[in-house]
Amino acid sequence: MDITSDTHSQHISRQFNQELEELKTQLMTMGGLVEQQIQEAVKALIDGDSRLAEKVRDNDRAVNEMQLTIDDECTRVLARRQPAASDLRLVLAVIRATADLERIGDEASKIARNALSLIENGTQVRGLVEVRHISEHVRKMLRDALTAFARFDTELALQVVHEDESVDDEYGSAMRSLMTFMMEDSRAIGPVLSVMWILRALERVGDHADNLAEYVIYLVKGLDIRHMDPDELDENTLSRKG
Repeated sequence: MDITSDTHSQHISRQFNQELEELKTQLMTMGGLVEQQIQEAVKALIDGDSRLAEKVRDNDRAVNEMQLTIDDECTRVLARRQPAASDLRLVLAVIRATADLERIGDEASKIARNALSLIENGTQVRGLVEVRHISEHVRKMLRDALTAFARFDTELALQVVHEDESVDDEYGSAMRSLMTFMMEDSRAIGPVLSVMWILRALERVGDHADNLAEYVIYLVKGLDIRHMDPDELDENTLSRKG
């Protein structure tokens, strides 16, 4: 059965409704935090701001604590309410989504650590244009995936799924450019490798945003699309399979 944003407001227990809404609210809060972490990590790199990079690195603990809090609440809901059908899918989707958000927080921390290394060494950095561009792209994917989750919007979720391939193409192009530069100047190998790790972290953020979008489709349609070809997915396909 497909669900809409109204489905979870039809329980006999008002308290159950509130618990489900609170899970979504906490997930959105965690999503906002990890997006900010990515934004600030990249800003620290581009601006050469070591204090901001340290803040992002150290704030990873807050992300981890939020995941534990949400997981605990999901466990309590499962034990106390024993949800079924779409309610169960919602709780399971939240559990899965928090794991991906926590990993996005880890990627932000990796970016911050590599930024600190580059800043402390005082080296000129190649590839910042690519870093900025890909970071904006994956942050938009993350925002759209969270919006789709909040609204149970499978159309927006599908857009995110399709965007992941574009990010992969941008990442591949940037990596090839940096590899060529390293081959031309061996002195740049260390700094360029750090930028490559940053680009890899951003590409992984895109992958996790894609996962979030897939959970939305699972939540709304009850359909697991993880091993389906994105090129074959559209609203009509989901309707037939759902």
